[in-house]
Amino acid sequence: MTTKARTGNSQNKLPFIDIKDWKPNRRKTKLLIGMLASFPVTLALPVDALQVQVIPTNPGLGDTVSVVINLNIPSNGSNPSVAIGEKTYPAFAIAPNKYRAFIPTTPLEKAGTRTIKISGDGQVKSLALKVSDRNFPVQRITLPPGKAGVDATEYELKRVAAFKALETPQKYWSGPFLKPNAGRISTIYGVRRYYNGTFAKDYYHRGVDYAGAAGSPVTAPAAGRVALVGKVSQGFRIHGNVVGIDHGQGVTSIFMHLSRINVKEGDIVKAGQVIGAVGSTGAATGPHLHWGLYVNGQSVDPVPWRNKVFD
Repeated sequence: MTTKARTGNSQNKLPFIDIKDWKPNRRKTKLLIGMLASFPVTLALPVDALQVQVIPTNPGLGDTVSVVINLNIPSNGSNPSVAIGEKTYPAFAIAPNKYRAFIPTTPLEKAGTRTIKISGDGQVKSLALKVSDRNFPVQRITLPPGKAGVDATEYELKRVAAFKALETPQKYWSGPFLKPNAGRISTIYGVRRYYNGTFAKDYYHRGVDYAGAAGSPVTAPAAGRVALVGKVSQGFRIHGNVVGIDHGQGVTSIFMHLSRINVKEGDIVKAGQVIGAVGSTGAATGPHLHWGLYVNGQSVDPVPWRNKVFD
């Protein structure tokens, strides 16, 4: 191999290697690799700035779907967006460059595949989510005289609707939710019902009932801010004495038919704190606690929130 020196400062230049004189052997190969390794090389690799994780991967009707979005570059000041069709769900910051949106599913929806569209920092991803069917039992309820056919007041409906629509950016809860009463579960989530022989169309049991004894304590399943306190004397005919807790980021809990209320609106409560007592006020056939969990305004099954961590 012939080596021809370039003009100029030879200490700062690679020697000129005439390829036609190159005869590969192990010693010469090592020499060339060693010379090239002394010079820095930068490779421009494609970076996916939008990384998405969907949990659970195989949800059923009534489940809450968590969409976690990681950005490899700082946000431009606006949160990513998550949408299915025309419906957009808020994405809240849960860590630096990390966001999450919750998608509720309900028994009134059809099973099948949905397309989730995630947008952020100029990128768009579309993911297919298959939601499985789920069989919900049918229950026949006979309301006693005086409670059958009772309608909610306009004031009651407005207050409860405004509560369920809360989308507070702050996240209050941490870890799995707790059981709000020591009683056994008497009615599960999603049950369809006949009331006094008439099928309640577009109705499903929006929560879990606990058959706790009258006067037994009702505790907050997770930390939050008390955003609703309603009483029968104020016109809460269906809910009875009721407490609503805002857990933040579109997640709310409602506790109905209470005999006693221990908190007031604006209170910050901790997980396990007593907020009231079991009763039979409102549209109730007997003493029990109704706990409803709402995500972005829709009633979801509370049980997965007790068995999983949506942190």
